[in-house]
Amino acid sequence: MSDSQAFDNMRKPPWLKIRPNFGPVYTEIKALLKQLNLHTVCQEASCPNIGECFSARNCRFCDIKSDIPLPPDCAEPSRVAQAVEKLHLQFAVVTSVTRDDLPDGGAGLFARTIAEIRSRCPECQVEVLIPDLGGKSSSLEIVLQAKPQVLAHNVETVPELYSRVRPKADYQRSLKLLKRAAQNEDNLIIKSGMMVGLGETTDQIMGVLKDIAAAGCQIFTIGQYLSPSKDHLPVTRFYTPAEFSELKNIGESFGIGHVESGPLVRSSYMAHRQAQAYQNKLQPPKIDD
Repeated sequence: MSDSQAFDNMRKPPWLKIRPNFGPVYTEIKALLKQLNLHTVCQEASCPNIGECFSARNCRFCDIKSDIPLPPDCAEPSRVAQAVEKLHLQFAVVTSVTRDDLPDGGAGLFARTIAEIRSRCPECQVEVLIPDLGGKSSSLEIVLQAKPQVLAHNVETVPELYSRVRPKADYQRSLKLLKRAAQNEDNLIIKSGMMVGLGETTDQIMGVLKDIAAAGCQIFTIGQYLSPSKDHLPVTRFYTPAEFSELKNIGESFGIGHVESGPLVRSSYMAHRQAQAYQNKLQPPKIDD
């Protein structure tokens, strides 16, 4: 059997089979993004939830194409804000591919995008999903000074698999970024996430959860890795919904405020609900008179 046949014949369990929702709203949003010359991680990474989300980085596990990046587009932050305004968003997630070619790792563009959104839509909450910015604390400070409501940076997998899954990334550097962000005095939510099904062990996952809790992360996402094509890393196993539930319980027992764990969970998927779920847990229980 060829590699392509093996990929085509790979059977997904029933809890990973979803019906695509490509209705008129999806078409409308896709047209708006094209009109404003914007690109979303939902499209580039072949997210299985794109139909639902629209209707409401080069790694071996990701479907985003790699190439020599174009120079930064100084007008892009304004176009992103225009899209947020036209869509009447109350919560926007801003992310980018890794820009190690830029001195600040793209931090300035994140900051300007936050500012543009605030100018046009002051009530809209902003989550930024940033790369590791080359480990530069000065670049992280640029993003923090723009005051997003949520700062996210994903560790993506267990450190033992970094050489195979994220060869240009550094697990300890990512943890250091999260720790620095968590020391920020503003009321900032720190978030990270990972995918499972790449060959990690339960003990290795638990090690990540302990590290994330120690770093001060309040939200952590765990989702099932799905190989985008035969050229990407294969799925080693499919975790059951019960196993995802158990990982959630373990993570929260370690001190992470809210763990969103499930087969179709993605960092940016329903991000507003993740933030709200964490904030709800901070509210003191009401006492009846």
